[in-house]
Amino acid sequence: MLEIFILFLGAVSAGLLGSLTGLGGGVIIIPLLTLGFDVPVHYAIGASLISVIGTSSGAAVAFVKEGFTNMRIGIFLEIATTMGAIGGAFISGHLNGNTIAIIFASLLIFTVLINLKGKPDHQEPIIKKSLESKLKLYGTFPDKDGAMKTYSARNSVVGFFMMCFAGVMSGLLGIGSGALKVLAMDNLMKLPFKVSTTTSNFMIGVTAVASTLIYFQRGEIIPVLAAPVLIGVIFGSYIGSKTLMTSKTKKLKVTFSIVVTIISIYMMYNGIHKNFK
Repeated sequence: MLEIFILFLGAVSAGLLGSLTGLGGGVIIIPLLTLGFDVPVHYAIGASLISVIGTSSGAAVAFVKEGFTNMRIGIFLEIATTMGAIGGAFISGHLNGNTIAIIFASLLIFTVLINLKGKPDHQEPIIKKSLESKLKLYGTFPDKDGAMKTYSARNSVVGFFMMCFAGVMSGLLGIGSGALKVLAMDNLMKLPFKVSTTTSNFMIGVTAVASTLIYFQRGEIIPVLAAPVLIGVIFGSYIGSKTLMTSKTKKLKVTFSIVVTIISIYMMYNGIHKNFK
């Protein structure tokens, strides 16, 4: 019982820090379970995916209501992420815990670097007869003063394939891969930052569901483990969303990035020198 309570508190912290920094709770949940509770990597991934579905679903509703999420772009790119997530879940079943830990640590360091980097804020005009125009990959979002701004996607084919890779990483590692999704929409598809982050959040839950079914079929999702993680992360995310406006997020991101970097290096070290379950 005490272990479940400690796990719940750890999940609350993961949800809180994840929502404040934009890195997501999964980057804390996996090391917490594997290094702190000695949970086999594949079971930790299953529990993390459940938490990703919960947190994404809750936040997505608010962002759609506020008019930032572009559901058409999200559904178009979800085709790629879902295929990738299913593939990643299958690949995970053929990799040992050490290999997954090393890949996870490497992606975690990359995520931290992307998180610290300044985010572009594009606002591309609609080009008639372009692929994006034909697929209607454009839209509007409200500005601070309430005015509606128009934008359009670019490089949709390249962005689609980047989303396949993001889906593979999500299914393989049990994280939302939000950094890769935002990177694709920001840098490749040149969408406005608010649109890319909210649309990414909308997509993360669907991507996680696709790979969760594979983990569930293999018996790698344990309710007694997934339940406290899910409740804790949702609770932590809720607290984070309420304190986000008053928090000094720049300093918090730097501090959290240092902590996550240390965790990722420690996890990579263990992946090389220790036998993960």
